[in-house]
Amino acid sequence: MSSASRPVSESSASATGSTRGTTSGGTTRKPAAARSRSTKTGTGTGTGTGTGSGTRGKAGGTSKATTSSPAAVNVPASPLSATTPAPSSPGSAPIGPPAPTTAALRSGLPDDRYLNRELSWLDFNARVLALAEDPSQPLLERAKFLAIFAGNLDEFYMVRVAGLKRRAETGLAVRSADGLSPREQLARISARSQAISEAHARVFLDDVRPALDKEGIHIQRWTDLSEAQRLRLSDYFSDQVFPVLTPLAVDPAHPFPYISGLSLNLAVTVRDPEGRTERFARVKVPNNVPRLVRVSNDEANGDVTFLPIEDLIAAHLGDLFTGMEVAEVHAFRVTRNADLEVEEDRDEDLLQALERELARRRFGPPVRLEVTDTMSEHVLELLLRELDVDPNDVVTVPGLLDLTALWQVYGVDRPDLKDDPFVPATHPAFGERETPRSIFATLREGDVLVHHPYDSFSTSVQRFIEQAAADPDVLAIKQTLYRTSGDSPIVDALIDAAAAGKQVVALVEIKARFDEQANIRWARELEKAGVHVVYGLVGLKTHCKTSLVVRQEGSTIRRYCHIGTGNYNPKTARLYEDIGVLTADPTIGADLTDLFNALTGYSRQTSYRSLLVAPYGVRRGIVRRIEDEIESHREGNASGIRIKVNSLVDEQVIDALYRASQAGVPVDVVVRGICALRPGREGLSENIRVRSILGRFLEHSRVFHFEGADEYWIGSADMMHRNLDRRVEVLMRVADPRLAAQLGDMFDSCLDPATRCWTLQSDGSWEPSPSPGSDVERVRDHQAEMMLRHATVAADAE
Repeated sequence: MSSASRPVSESSASATGSTRGTTSGGTTRKPAAARSRSTKTGTGTGTGTGTGSGTRGKAGGTSKATTSSPAAVNVPASPLSATTPAPSSPGSAPIGPPAPTTAALRSGLPDDRYLNRELSWLDFNARVLALAEDPSQPLLERAKFLAIFAGNLDEFYMVRVAGLKRRAETGLAVRSADGLSPREQLARISARSQAISEAHARVFLDDVRPALDKEGIHIQRWTDLSEAQRLRLSDYFSDQVFPVLTPLAVDPAHPFPYISGLSLNLAVTVRDPEGRTERFARVKVPNNVPRLVRVSNDEANGDVTFLPIEDLIAAHLGDLFTGMEVAEVHAFRVTRNADLEVEEDRDEDLLQALERELARRRFGPPVRLEVTDTMSEHVLELLLRELDVDPNDVVTVPGLLDLTALWQVYGVDRPDLKDDPFVPATHPAFGERETPRSIFATLREGDVLVHHPYDSFSTSVQRFIEQAAADPDVLAIKQTLYRTSGDSPIVDALIDAAAAGKQVVALVEIKARFDEQANIRWARELEKAGVHVVYGLVGLKTHCKTSLVVRQEGSTIRRYCHIGTGNYNPKTARLYEDIGVLTADPTIGADLTDLFNALTGYSRQTSYRSLLVAPYGVRRGIVRRIEDEIESHREGNASGIRIKVNSLVDEQVIDALYRASQAGVPVDVVVRGICALRPGREGLSENIRVRSILGRFLEHSRVFHFEGADEYWIGSADMMHRNLDRRVEVLMRVADPRLAAQLGDMFDSCLDPATRCWTLQSDGSWEPSPSPGSDVERVRDHQAEMMLRHATVAADAE
């Protein structure tokens, strides 16, 4: 299969653990002295295959489950009693009213209709791992997917697992939609994540690393190096590494040191050669030097050799512990709770409150301990005791810890081992001529839909903001910023606009997870430049992607708008698939004016002319349109629902889709990550199909099509509680038939039976599609097809 046709991208029981000495990665270590603590994780039992239903183990729990194809990874409610109590006699105690009818009984939907969201996310990461296993992928792209998998799992533990642990420890017995308590979910997550962590380690050790060796890219250990290489690296250690190392002893005079989250550390046991007394010390691997040290570099011939820095440090521990014998050295890594809690309604200065909370983040409680499989029992017991880690949260890994280091390997200059270069095309409406055409003139002729990364962000949305900043007729620019790049041309344009005397408002979401520090920095830079910076509404994240430009045109004022699904970030716009609409529609301009007034002032507007805005209107608007499709079907008219989102979790939306399926409305869902809906279940969801497309680009757009009403909507909202209840989100209707047809073509491509993807089964497992043995003659790659289609349209327009 050519590179152009390859598909490309972006948890059930208490784990019993392995006995000490296992060499397989991702297994739970329970040392003898600590095994009695394992009851902390709850009492759930089961197969340990890692599923919400106990039957979903095929989604990637073992290496076998993920092959060169996409990875394989109804109980009615009892009726209420019809017995009616006799009326009470005069003077007797009153009889209580009837028991309330449950939501499940009212809806007629079964109790087990949801999949667990946490386990569904782990299945998503297993699909990422499947891309690393896929031999049809270029080799360095496979290494990249291994790094993505590792980073994804780090964040999952820091946020999702940390939240479940907090609920379990505080006694909050809130069950998930599928009926699991926090402790039951933690047990199933442990089992599932152990399995896919093992598969992850083995893919690197047994598959990707040997393949890299054959291509001249070597990741070696100290014992593999020649004497000349060791001498050269010893000089490097003395000059660059040794000065920044600090060995920290642990004894009655030296308490166990704080271990920062995600840092790589060495647990060292040294022995006094005279008294033979053993002592423990910790050496932190510095994060300001490369994790993989270049041993040799002959990239001209395609050869490069790396050595993990922890190997280099371990080989020179004698320099750190002079006069002592080094008895043992083992790498370990701690993951800590990184979620933030800011009392917005109590903190007068949100910026300062967030900075205080960010300072506390590094001291969050541990949620995972990763250790090498060579670690001795007594060292592991010491770490468990000093770090206060539950034994069920220990992951034993063969080989290297923290494979996010493979991003460094991906940076090797070997284009023959990567995807073919891709340059986004300028949208024909903004095509380069002798001088770039005014975007405002283009939008006065009609709306423009841009589909990134296929349509260039820099020559469309970025140019829109830059032209507005430079245009003397522009009076005001209002902009939301959720995540942007480190050297953001969007921020630079806003600063230039303010310097030119325009009114500039930037709504900076400083609570965007893991981008808080960068957004705080940008907020301060914008304020210094005279931009009006606001942080949105108390208790809500501002996640919508909107821009409003107010321009004087003769005696009138015209408003130009952009509403999209992705962030105003030129770097991620080359990697994320997103959709945006640029328009001069006066109704949308009036709506965005009202929205910005609500975000910056005290307006309490909850309804809009042509937008659906969360937290008030998105769920209600989507459910109402699903119900309209049901009614259209019942009346014998056209009906159908097509949805493309990152995640589908919200129970009200899922239940509405179940009712649509029961009524006979065909429903197609394209979801990148989490899906709590069970498709294909007789009497409930046999008319629903769910598929997932991962590949070179991260599928990030949110698009909704209601066929009976002939409506297309795009926007920032996923179908999750946080988006619908705790964020400001915007969906806009795409009314222009030309633009709607483009969205229809996108859906047709995603849903083509020949498109390579995964399909969700009713038991929660994900199966590759087209399935082996199908009658599909040519398997198509949706993203490659879209690249070709947009490039052809742009070329024809020249």
